Amino acid sequence: MVRIHETPANRVVIGPGSLGWVTDEVERAGGTRVLLIASRSATAVADTVVGALGERVVMRFDRPAVHTPVEVTDEVMAEVGSDNVDAVVAIGGGSAIGLSKAVSARSGVPQVVVPTTYAGSEVTPVLGETRDGVKTTRRDVTLLPGTVVYDPELTLSLPAGLTLTSSLNAVAHSVEALWAPDATAVSDALATESVQRILGALPLVLSDLRDIEARRRLQTGAWLAGLCLAQTQMGLHHQLAHALGGTFDLPHAELHALLLAHVMRFNLPHTPGVAARLSRVVSGDPVVVVEDFARSHHGATTLRELGVPHDRMIAIADRVIASPYPNPRPIERGPLVDLLDSAWG
Repeated sequence: MVRIHETPANRVVIGPGSLGWVTDEVERAGGTRVLLIASRSATAVADTVVGALGERVVMRFDRPAVHTPVEVTDEVMAEVGSDNVDAVVAIGGGSAIGLSKAVSARSGVPQVVVPTTYAGSEVTPVLGETRDGVKTTRRDVTLLPGTVVYDPELTLSLPAGLTLTSSLNAVAHSVEALWAPDATAVSDALATESVQRILGALPLVLSDLRDIEARRRLQTGAWLAGLCLAQTQMGLHHQLAHALGGTFDLPHAELHALLLAHVMRFNLPHTPGVAARLSRVVSGDPVVVVEDFARSHHGATTLRELGVPHDRMIAIADRVIASPYPNPRPIERGPLVDLLDSAWG
């Protein structure tokens, strides 16, 4: 089977203190009129960047929303206009970076992004947007941010719950890349190293949230996971997350975290090579390892706890079956409803 591996251009600045490079990266991108997008949890970091950029910042937006609703993007674009900004700086998690991509897609301006979680979307040419409760994704190399600034010091204040769920979100990118129909030796290597780094560092971080070296390993693992997502097709896990998240406006990281073990249990018997690889990486049953991490979350660990109505499970299953993403196991209604019932709790 012939497969194609592509590596889109993307500049990464990584290491403690790299936040100080944002101004240089904006200048490198030619930015003189900057739109700064920041999650409210990243307000302090955004204040620092605004102070460094000075008069270059002509607009600041602090209300990015999960799943990138088009009405929020439209609100920003109404302010941006046709030529009021020539660069976007995004600081925060997947919501801030998603909005940055959406603005760039509509305006063509370059992006400099500063992740403060382990979302991984910062190194992907993928944008998921929600309109009228339906989330759709598209893949285009022009969506890829030009520069990513990874500073592990910015993750030291990330609370334990979000650290856990965001890390499992990244693991989901890597696991799904391993069974993707277009997986290559490169994506396999990235995914394996990513899972090993994340699941190895996660217990250390959860026991000491200020462990900068363990935080650095989590961040680099998430970077590799994002590269996996950029280079392979998404499957059932991501499709379920998109269908459920867009319909019920669910928290992105928590949703991915609670779904992952269920999808792994569904698929791994049909991908023995992937199961063997993951077993070597985690030194045990990968489903049990991921499930134990997910269940240790002090927040929601089931769809029921997220407020999803049980009577909507069949409709979600039917939506997935109507247009399934590539998946190693055939998507049949009964087993898929069983998976959703198990995730519902």
